[in-house]
Order: sequence, then structure tokens, then C-alpha cells
Amino acid sequence: MPNYRRITITGGTYFFTQVTYQRYPWLCGALARSTLRASIEKVREKYPFAIDAFVLLPDHFHCIFTLPEEDSDYATRLRLIKTFVTKTCKDKLKLKTKTTQSRKKRKESNLWQRRYWEHVIRDEEDFARHCDYIYYNPVKHGLCKTPQHWRFSSIHRFIAQGIYPESWGRDRVPDIPMNVGYE
Repeated sequence: MPNYRRITITGGTYFFTQVTYQRYPWLCGALARSTLRASIEKVREKYPFAIDAFVLLPDHFHCIFTLPEEDSDYATRLRLIKTFVTKTCKDKLKLKTKTTQSRKKRKESNLWQRRYWEHVIRDEEDFARHCDYIYYNPVKHGLCKTPQHWRFSSIHRFIAQGIYPESWGRDRVPDIPMNVGYE
């Protein structure tokens, strides 16, 4: 069995990608959205963290979390969020994905991929590049023409706060290095 090495930094800021099982597109439905939001809020009560940036797509989400100064345990937060969503949604969604023998043996559902992608945000420039990646992702996947047209994104908050101009990503594709989101 592989031994995954994950970097943990107390009070760190992290970029995450969590994908649905077999990339089945169930995340943007009303039940999934409301359950994911409630799950995040429930986890934040016991394990606080700030959500710096977030985008929800049909088959995955990207986000940037910042943990409290004395804490480095992002894995528990992600696990609990996935668990709460699974317990609420698994019987209601009626997904057409097959549960493999391996998943049955481990008592896993067919909602999420087992693993997630994580990256430690190193500095302000790295943070900005990952925000650009997050906010342009719905356009990249052909879900909308401009980032502002995607409802399930915190870009609207960034625009309202003056962090991004209203026209960001409309007239030109942002310069996002190829390795952002995958390094």
C-alpha cells in the first residue's frame, strides 16, 4: 500500500482539489450544494478554518483553506466534510456509478474519490496564481463563458471586495502557469 506524504504546516494555507467518484457530475445539484455548505459549517464549529477561495463544479471542487495558527490537521477537516455529505446524500442521489469490490470491502461509498490533491501555498504570488486557477476553472471546463457567469464561486466576493476587477477573465485568458493546481 502506498505511503502518501503530505506536508503539514501549522497555521498553513492549502489549495485542495476533491473529485467525485468516477467524475460523476452530482455536486452542483441543490441537495449536494446545500449539504456541502452545511457540512463545511458543521466541521468549522469543531475544527475552525478560513475558506479563502472556493469553486464548485459538477464533478469536483477547488478551494484554498487557511488553518488556525496552532493547527495543521487539514486531513481531518476534509474527511469529515466528505463523511457528512456522504451520510446525507448517498441514498438520496441515486447515482448510476458502480461500487467496486474494493470499496465494498472498505465500506466506502460511491460519492468521492478516495484521495484529494493538496498543495501548500508558499507565498502571496502562489496564493494569487491558485486563486486565478480556481476562478477560471469553470471557463476552462466549458461551463460558462466568463468566471463571473459561474454561480458557485467565491469570485463574486473577490470582485465585491475589489480584489479582482469586474472584468477579470472576460477579455483575456489569465496567465496561469501549467503546473498550478498540479504541483
